[in-house]
Amino acid sequence: MPELRLHNSLTRQKERFVPLDPGHVRLYVCGPTVYDLAHIGNARPVVVFDTLVRLLRRLYPRVTYVRNITDVDDKINARAAANHEPITALTARTAADFHADIAALNALPPDEEPRVTEHIADIIGIIERLVANGHAYVAEGHVLFSVASFPDYGHFSGRSPDELQAGARIEVAPYKRDPGDFVLWKPSTADLPGWDSPWGRGRPGWHIECSAMSWRYLGETFDIHGGGADLIFPHHENEVAQSLCAFPGSHFARLWMHNGMLRVNGEKMSKSLGNFLTLRDALAKAPGEAIRLVLLRTQYRAELDFSDAALDEARRDLDRWYRALERCPGEPAAEIPAPVLEALCDDLNTPKAIAALHVLADSAMAGEAAAAAGLRASGQVLGLLQQEPSAWFRGGMDDEAAAIEALIAERAGARKARDFARADAIRKQLEGMGIVLEDNAGGTTWRRA
Repeated sequence: MPELRLHNSLTRQKERFVPLDPGHVRLYVCGPTVYDLAHIGNARPVVVFDTLVRLLRRLYPRVTYVRNITDVDDKINARAAANHEPITALTARTAADFHADIAALNALPPDEEPRVTEHIADIIGIIERLVANGHAYVAEGHVLFSVASFPDYGHFSGRSPDELQAGARIEVAPYKRDPGDFVLWKPSTADLPGWDSPWGRGRPGWHIECSAMSWRYLGETFDIHGGGADLIFPHHENEVAQSLCAFPGSHFARLWMHNGMLRVNGEKMSKSLGNFLTLRDALAKAPGEAIRLVLLRTQYRAELDFSDAALDEARRDLDRWYRALERCPGEPAAEIPAPVLEALCDDLNTPKAIAALHVLADSAMAGEAAAAAGLRASGQVLGLLQQEPSAWFRGGMDDEAAAIEALIAERAGARKARDFARADAIRKQLEGMGIVLEDNAGGTTWRRA
C-alpha cells in the first residue's frame, strides 16, 4: 500500500498523512451558503473532496466526512427580501437545488451535513468561552474576536500585520477595539433571523459557525479541514484563531487542504464578462460525469480552466472508456490498480491517475478482462464510470427510449420490405434527434451523438 502524502496549507509543504486515530479519519469541508444556484466554481471543492473521501475509505476502516450548509447569512437575507419570500423557503429550495446538481456529478453525500440554524446553541457556547477567557468582547450588542489577544493571528494565511490591516475585507466600525477584530455575534432587528443570547437577540457571524459545527461533530482536534483557496483569508484564518482560543491546548485541524480557483474560457468567472456559469447551466450542456472529469483533469491545487472544448474532450474520453467496458463486461477488481492508487496517494494527482485509466482502457479494448476490471475499480475511486455502458451511450434519453425503439423497429421493417427510402428517412429523423444508429449482426443499437 503506497504512503498517502497530502499538501498541508498550514505548513506549506507535502506531508505524510498520519491520522489521529488510524481507525477513524475525520474531516470537515466548508459547504455552500444557500441563496442561489451553485456555480461551476462551487462544484470544484465538492468533486475534489468527494474524491479524497473515496480514497480515504479505501485506505482506512472508518471515515467521517462533515460538510456544512450555511443557512444564516446577510446574502440570504438580502436575496429573500428581493424575492419577497420567506428566508426558510429560499434556503430550503436552494439547498435542494444544490443537492440535485451535485448528485449529477456522482458526489456522495457527506456523513453529516449540519446547518447553522440547528447549531445556534453550540455557537453561543463557543462565544461564551471566548468572552470568558478574554479573547472576545461585547460592544453595542455585538461580540467581537480580539485579534490582538492571539499573537499568531496572520500566521495561517502568511500575512504580515500590515497586510492584514490593508487587505482584510472587514467592516470598520467605531465599536471595534482594532480594525481587524471580527464579528462573532451581531444584533438582529425584528425582520431578520435572530435567537436569544446572553448579548441580546441576534445571529452569528460567518466564521464562528464552522468552528462550532466542526467541534460538535469532530471534536476539538481533527484530521483534515478543506475548502477553496479563496477561504484561506479571512474565513479559515479566523476559524483557526477562534478555535484555538476557545479550546486551549487543542490543534483544531492538523492538516489543511485548499483547491485552486477556476476560470471559464481562460478568464476569471464574472457576470460582467458574460462567462458566469452555474452548475445547472453546465449540466444542460454535458452529462455530470463529463463535468466531473473536467474538474479532475487538473490537479486540485492548480488553477483550472473550464471550457466547452474541455467538456467535449471529456465526453470523448468517457465514450472511449465506456466502449472498453462494453467490450469486456464484468465486475470491478477488488483492488485499485497500482498506478492509479499511487497517483492518488501523491497529493491527489488525478491527472496522473487519469493517464493510467487510458492505459487500462487500451488493454481492455484489446480484450483484457483484468484491465477492464481495473478500469471499473479506478472509476469507483474517482467517481467515474458508475453506470452501464448502454446507459452512458443513451445519454439520459431513457424517457425517449420507447419512441426511439419504435422508430428503429419501423426502420427494420422498412429494410426487410426493401423500402430503403423510408429506412433512410427514419435514420435521418433519428439523427435529427441526436441519435446515432449502429447496425451489426445482432441487430441495431443506438446511442446519443
